[in-house]
Amino acid sequence: MKKYILMVLGLGFLYACAPQKEIVKEKVEVVKEVLIEKPCECTKYEIPPDWKDESKREEKIKSFSNVLSGIKFFIDPGHGGKDRHGKSKDGSVIEADVNLRVALNLKNYLEKAGCNVFISRTEDSTVDLKYRSELANKSGADFFISIHHNAPGNADDTWTNFTSTYYHATEDDYEYNPCNRDLARYIQRDLAYVMDNSNGLGSFDGTYSDYNIYPKEGFSVLRRTEIPAVLVECSFFSNPTEQRRLNIEEFNAIQAWGIFRGIGRYFTAGIPSITFVKDKSIIKDSHAKLVFNLFDKKGINPKSIQVFFDSSEIDFVYDKKSGNVTIDIENLKKGEYEVKVIAANKNNNHSLPFIQKIKYK
Repeated sequence: MKKYILMVLGLGFLYACAPQKEIVKEKVEVVKEVLIEKPCECTKYEIPPDWKDESKREEKIKSFSNVLSGIKFFIDPGHGGKDRHGKSKDGSVIEADVNLRVALNLKNYLEKAGCNVFISRTEDSTVDLKYRSELANKSGADFFISIHHNAPGNADDTWTNFTSTYYHATEDDYEYNPCNRDLARYIQRDLAYVMDNSNGLGSFDGTYSDYNIYPKEGFSVLRRTEIPAVLVECSFFSNPTEQRRLNIEEFNAIQAWGIFRGIGRYFTAGIPSITFVKDKSIIKDSHAKLVFNLFDKKGINPKSIQVFFDSSEIDFVYDKKSGNVTIDIENLKKGEYEVKVIAANKNNNHSLPFIQKIKYK
């Protein structure tokens, strides 16, 4: 009996100590299936405090109305209608639809702040690319904002995702107007912030010249539009994580909020004005003495001033006390000329495009 008991105990001990190969194998397979084969498809975005609380949202809009009221904007939701080719790999996100939702939210915020807003489309309709600029130029708007979402050139790239804002031309090009880049910087900073996106590796501040995409030509809507203009690429709809956010209407409203906040802060920083002082300017005897007044409540940065005569940069005299810039042109021949003046305030915001046509008969 004693031997029997010892034998039973021994067998129990051996069973308890024996490796459970099948059970361990099954557990490892389950862990692998969860962590590798079935990744977590979570959707993450943060709600800005000044947007989440409706009273704070209205308060922010009201504060920006002090600088935005009466400003006219033309908003261009990219693509639409026959142009619905931009879509996520699984087809769940259509870029044209996301562009429109963001644009309509932005329109709402701007109008609440007292702005006059024009828009190239309010539904899924076809608007020719050239016609968008034509509409903007005829609208009487002061600023043009085109809203897009991006995709990489390589269809297999589902990793890339960042926010970027484009302006037209580069600093060494006569067509370049630094005010476009100023507006792009303000929009980019707030949009990337509310979306929690990076600026990409091609730019320190997330703003890019459209020459990076089409050298010496740029985007059609920026090149053809005659008012200050930027094009926003909010993010990459080709990224699986991003595409889940882009179909959430609340997130689209937050995207528009980022653009709106950037616009409000741009105007809060001030925009210098430039006027031609006709009664102090003289054109006679093959000589032109032209005077322009620069003004900004925050003060003009003298180092920022540039003057061009028929696209060539020329010397000038700046009187800080009066704010007048004077240029002298000798050996003037009969004909029409143009003078372009650029200046920035102490917040480094530049004047809007200023060109004065003069004639010598």
